[in-house]
Amino acid sequence: MKESIVSMLEARGTIGYIAPEVFCRNVGGVSHKSDVYSYGVVILEMVRGRKNINVGVSQTSEIYYPHWIYGYVVQGKMEPQLLGLKTIEETKIARKMILVGLWCIQTNPLDRPSMSKVIEMLEGSIEVLQIPPKPYLSSPSRTPMDSTFITLS
Repeated sequence: MKESIVSMLEARGTIGYIAPEVFCRNVGGVSHKSDVYSYGVVILEMVRGRKNINVGVSQTSEIYYPHWIYGYVVQGKMEPQLLGLKTIEETKIARKMILVGLWCIQTNPLDRPSMSKVIEMLEGSIEVLQIPPKPYLSSPSRTPMDSTFITLS
């Protein structure tokens, strides 16, 4: 029984999947929406076909994937071959997953959908999905001197 109890006094999880409110209390309170954030990261990784964070990367100028893909979705110029997509159907499914994933990773927990809404969006028509606000957090810095997040304009 003792070993199954997890303390909520400290942040736990894998960098890149942790919702901003877990380590930055002025973003909002930790809640079920923190899990929605993590799920959104997984959805975006599924579309990309690989993990978002590469801790071995030494360059801090690496583009943050959600920021990059958001530009393609908003401009309507998603290039299927960049994501390894071969058919129009695959592209539609990927676009839907991207939109849902971007909704899930909104910095403010109040802007994220509930998990039941996420399921509804994934099962529903892409035509009714709105483009979410642009994600404004970047991936964590790769240098030990600067472990903060930056705002992208």
